[in-house]
Amino acid sequence: MRMSPASDRPQALADSLKTRTQSVTDELRELIVQGELKLGQHVQEMWIAERLGVSRTPVRTALNTLASEGYLVYLPNRGYFVRQFDITELMDVYEIRASLESLAARRAAERGITREQESVLMRCVEEGDRILRKGYFADDDLLPYRRMNVGIHEGIIQATGNARLAETIRQNNNLPLVSDRVILWQNFDVLKRSHDDHHRVITAIIARDVWRASAIMYEHVYYAGLALRDHLRTQDGLSLLIDPSKLAAVTADISSGDNPK
Repeated sequence: MRMSPASDRPQALADSLKTRTQSVTDELRELIVQGELKLGQHVQEMWIAERLGVSRTPVRTALNTLASEGYLVYLPNRGYFVRQFDITELMDVYEIRASLESLAARRAAERGITREQESVLMRCVEEGDRILRKGYFADDDLLPYRRMNVGIHEGIIQATGNARLAETIRQNNNLPLVSDRVILWQNFDVLKRSHDDHHRVITAIIARDVWRASAIMYEHVYYAGLALRDHLRTQDGLSLLIDPSKLAAVTADISSGDNPK
């Protein structure tokens, strides 16, 4: 049996640290996106290290990385804090998201979707119909509705066949309160209108009605931003800027195939 030379060990250790650091960065980013770390919250190295079961070294690197990505801000002699966003900034990002996902819908319609892609989208739509059919939204509807919503948006994005566009959309959406993982479930009428949009945009994509698909998706995402903006301007909604966990922001794991079957 061949033994690894001693010279290989430093490289192996370096690779292990790099992998662990990336994992910590990804987990910490998700804690911010899903609202578990509140906007403006002080993010302490020791707390994160204990929470994730790692040493402080990868945590320190992860904090620096997330600050460079705009998720955190660093204040000298005070440390790292989750970046706070005002309503104008959130709407700016929603406008970008609307433009990008509108482009995705147009590209999917231009390219045409496969029968398999159509089947996945239709199963998602049918799941949304089932959830909303009873006329109200219950707490235990949140997880399946999230899966349905993300499944539709991800399905359309994947149907473009454009990896660069998909990555750009995901980078833009990885911000608190902005992604398709956020569900403003308190307002059933908003949910109903949103799901009606799902029907219309998928119908347009299947029909290869390029500009209709693009227009519907733009309105769909931008209206979601307007609904969130209006909610944030209420007394209850203002607290979301301090504690976004009060919004139904839940994580999505598309890579695991977590779509309605």
